[in-house]
Amino acid sequence: MFMKNIEFRVQGNETKLMIYPKLKSILSPDIPDLVNYHPEDSKNFGFVLQLLIGPKHAEGMESFQVTVCTPTWMAEHFNNDEIVIGRHYLILFEFDYERLINRINKYLQLCADETWEQVAIKVGRLGLWEFEDYPDSARD
Repeated sequence: MFMKNIEFRVQGNETKLMIYPKLKSILSPDIPDLVNYHPEDSKNFGFVLQLLIGPKHAEGMESFQVTVCTPTWMAEHFNNDEIVIGRHYLILFEFDYERLINRINKYLQLCADETWEQVAIKVGRLGLWEFEDYPDSARD
């Protein structure tokens, strides 16, 4: 039987239905044209990136927000005595749109799971999920 839009993963003797996330759109409130963006200083930039991600074979998407920046930008925006936990930061040494998208897509392939909530929690390690810390009842 052909099952469209469904992917399975075999683990040992078990076959599990898996949901794979897909990057459906990407935008930045700071940069109107990400594809053609060239920072003034290639070693010192930072901006917010909104990743709109949803199930690969289904409609819908949810927002995950990440700060894209260089180490120099971080050094300028945090005090030397601070310890920065890098969650929701993507640290680049230079801006290359294609490499950035490829890296995000590679990460998303590692986030497949049995439910969308499990997938979104994993993706939320990369960018702040719009429903992070919502009570379960508010998500429904």
